[in-house]
Amino acid sequence: MSDAVCDQGFLQPLSAEQLERINAYWRAANYLSVGQIYLMDNPLLRVPLRAEHVKPRLLGHWGTTPGLNFIYAHLNRVIRARDLNLIYIAGPGHGGPALVANVWMEGTYSQYYPDVSFDEQGMKRLFRQFSFPGGIPSHVAPETPGSINEGGELGYCLSHAFGAVFDNPDLVAACVIGDGEAETGPLAAAWHSNKFLNPRRDGAVLPVLHLNGYKIANPTILARLPRQELERLMRGYGYNPCFVEGSDPFVMHQAMAAAMDNCFDEIREIQRQARQEEGVVKRPLWPMIVLRSPKGWTGPKEVDGKKTEDFWRSHQVPFAAVRENPDHLKLLESWMKSYRPEELFTSEGELIAELRELAPTGRRRMGDNPHANGGVLLQGLHMPDFQDYAVKVPEPGSVIAEAPIPMARFLRDVMRLNESAANFRVFGPDETASNRLGDLFEETDRAWMAEIIADDDHLSPDGRVMEILSEHTCQGWLEGYLLTGRHGFFSCYEAFIHIIDSMFNQHAKWLKVTNDEIPWRRPIASLNYFLTSHVWRQDHNGFSHQDPGFIDHVVNKKADVIRVYLPPDANTLLSITDHCLRSRNYINVIVAGKQPAFQWLDMDSAVKHCSSGIGIWEWASSDIEDGDPDVVMACAGDVPTLETLAAVDILRSQLPDLKIRVVNVIDLMTLQPQEEHPHGLPDRHFDDIFTTDKPVIFAYHGYPWLIHRLTYRRTNHRNLHVRGYKEEGTTTTPFDMVVMNDLDRFHLVADVVDRVPRLRQRAAYVKQYVRDRLIEHKQYIRTYGEDMPEIREWKWNW
Repeated sequence: MSDAVCDQGFLQPLSAEQLERINAYWRAANYLSVGQIYLMDNPLLRVPLRAEHVKPRLLGHWGTTPGLNFIYAHLNRVIRARDLNLIYIAGPGHGGPALVANVWMEGTYSQYYPDVSFDEQGMKRLFRQFSFPGGIPSHVAPETPGSINEGGELGYCLSHAFGAVFDNPDLVAACVIGDGEAETGPLAAAWHSNKFLNPRRDGAVLPVLHLNGYKIANPTILARLPRQELERLMRGYGYNPCFVEGSDPFVMHQAMAAAMDNCFDEIREIQRQARQEEGVVKRPLWPMIVLRSPKGWTGPKEVDGKKTEDFWRSHQVPFAAVRENPDHLKLLESWMKSYRPEELFTSEGELIAELRELAPTGRRRMGDNPHANGGVLLQGLHMPDFQDYAVKVPEPGSVIAEAPIPMARFLRDVMRLNESAANFRVFGPDETASNRLGDLFEETDRAWMAEIIADDDHLSPDGRVMEILSEHTCQGWLEGYLLTGRHGFFSCYEAFIHIIDSMFNQHAKWLKVTNDEIPWRRPIASLNYFLTSHVWRQDHNGFSHQDPGFIDHVVNKKADVIRVYLPPDANTLLSITDHCLRSRNYINVIVAGKQPAFQWLDMDSAVKHCSSGIGIWEWASSDIEDGDPDVVMACAGDVPTLETLAAVDILRSQLPDLKIRVVNVIDLMTLQPQEEHPHGLPDRHFDDIFTTDKPVIFAYHGYPWLIHRLTYRRTNHRNLHVRGYKEEGTTTTPFDMVVMNDLDRFHLVADVVDRVPRLRQRAAYVKQYVRDRLIEHKQYIRTYGEDMPEIREWKWNW
C-alpha cells in the first residue's frame, strides 16, 4: 500500500511531540483492543504469557479495530482544539474492542462501571468481560458509553448520524462507515441524507469512509474502485472527499490531522454562511474523509505462513488455538509487546498522564456526550388536548369519517406547539398526504435541501416532515432523532413496513437491554409507528400490498418493550396517539385504515375503551339482562369490527332470541396473560369477558394464528374460533377482500350457527341464506365492479 497523504498536500499540522503522543495513544488503544479479544489475565504482561492467561473461547473482530482507534484519537484532538460537541458513530459495529478501549482510556467507562476501574485490576476486568459469559458483547452495544448505533447489524450508521444532528445545530456526528457496510442498500440510500440537512438549523455529519479492503472473506467493492471513480461517486452524492491513504503510522497521522482540520474548517464555514447570511439556504457540498488503511493494521503480517495484515484473514480473530499452540502463544505475546505497554501505562496500570491529557474532559468526551444518552436531554412535548379534535358521534355508526384526519390535525398542533423547542418531526416514505396526514402541511413543509421549482408542493429547507422513498432511511433518521433525546412519528403503508424488520429488531433489542440492564441509560421517547393503507383496503394496489404480518414480527419481542394497538375509529385513534406520544422506551404500533368508515364511539367512550384496551360493547350486545351470552363476538381492527357488527345485525334480525356479547379489542396485548405482558388481563377478568365455556368468534385484522398464540393458556381457548387474513387477495372490492379470506359478515354468521348447539335445527336455513348472499355478491361485483347496495349502504340500526 502506498503512503500517499491527504489531498491538502504535505501539510504537517502536528509537531514532533504531538505526533509521538497521538501515535502512543493509538498504540495504547490497539493494545487494549487486542487484550480484550485474547486475554483474561496478566493484562500488562508482567510475567511471561501462559496458556491460562488466554480466554478459552476467542471471539471478536480485529480487522476494523485499529482504524476505529486511529479515527477516535484524531477526533479527540479536534474536540480539544475546537471545543467541539461531537459524538462517534461506529458503523463497523463489530469493532467493539476499539470503542470500549477508548472510552476506558478517557475515563468514561470507569465512571459508568466503577468495578472496571482505571488501573491494572480494572484493565483485567475490561479484558475478561469482553465476549465472555456474564460480560459484554463483541460489538458496539447499548452497554458501550457514547454509542447510539447497535453494532449487531450493518447499514444504518449514516442515517443514525443524520437523525442525531437534525435540530441539533451545535452537534457534529462523526460517522465511520466500513467498506463492507457501504455495500448495503440502506447505507447506499443514506448518503442522500445531506439533501435534507439544513446548515442553519441542524448540526453536521462528518462521514469517514473506512476502506480496509476486505469483508469476512472477500474484497470490498469501494476499496477496489479506482481513486478517480470513487471520488466522482462521492461528489455525485454531494460530498467533498478528502483522501487519507497509506500504512506508515507517522505519515498517516499527519495526513489525518490535516484532513480533520480541513473538514472542520469547511463545516464551520458552511454553518457560518448559512447562519449569518439572509435569504434561502442553499445545499452545500459537505466534507467527508476517505481513510484507506490496511485491514488488521499493526497486527501480525503473517500467521502460519499465510498473509494476515491487509487481508481478510485479519477480519475476526487473526489466529486461534492460542492455548494449544505454543507458536501462537509466542506470536500473541510478541504482537502485544510490539505496542510497548510499559511506555503507555503506569506501574498501577493507569494510562500515563501525558496520554490522558489527549482526551477531552467532562461532557466533551465522546463516551460521555449527553447526546449519546438522549434521555438526559429529553423534554416532554407540549401537547394539545386530543379531545378537542374529536369526531362527534351522536349514536354508534351514525357518522362516517376518515380516522387519520383528526389525528393529522392533532399532530399538526403538536408540531406547532413544539416549534420553538424543535424536538418533534414526522417521518415517512413519500406517504404523508396519501396516509391522510396532509393537515400537517398547514403548519410545516417537507424538509428539502435539493432544487425547488415553482410547482413543488410544500418543500422547504425548514420543513419538519421527513420524506424519502426509503423506509430504511426514515427508520434510521427516526432512531437517531429519538436516541439523542427528541420525539417522532413514523407513518407507513402496512405491507411495506416489513422492509425495516431488522432495524426494528435492533431498536427493540436496544430498548430491552437498556430497560433490564443499564440504569444509567435514561428513558427516551417511544418509537411510534402508524400503519395505514392496510391489508383490507388495497382496492387498487392488490395482493402485493396486502400483508398484516408486521404485527406478528413485533409480538416476538420482549413484552416490556412492545405495544400493539388496533383502534376501530377516529376517536380511539386520537386517544391512542396521545398516549403513545407521551410514552417512553416503547415501540408502539398503531394500525388503522384511512378510508371513510363508520365511527362507533364518542370521545368519552373512546377514552374509557382505550384506557382498558378491551371492553364489552353493551350497545351492540343482547345479553345484558342476565349476562349469560350464547356466543361472544370479538373483534380487533377497524374492518373486522365492521364485519362483526354487520354479522351481529344479521343474527339479531334472524335469531332474535340469541344472546350475543360483542367484545372489541384495541390493545392486542391484553389478550396475553398478565404474567407474560404488563397489559395482559388477569385470568379472572379475561374469563369474565370471554366466558369459560361459550363459543367465541374472533374477527381479527391479521393472521389468525397470532390470536391463538396470545390466548392459548386461557381457560376458554378450546372454544375460540378466529377469522383473519388467509393470504388471499387481489385487486378487488373492499367487501370481496373480506369474503376471499372468510372474514365477512356472512361467514361469521355461519360460524355462530355452527358453534351454538341450540341453533343446529336452524343451521340449514341460515347457511342457505349465507350461501345465497355470497353467490349474489360474486355475481354483482363481476357485473358492476362495486359491492352490492346492501353492503355499501349497510348501517347499524340497533
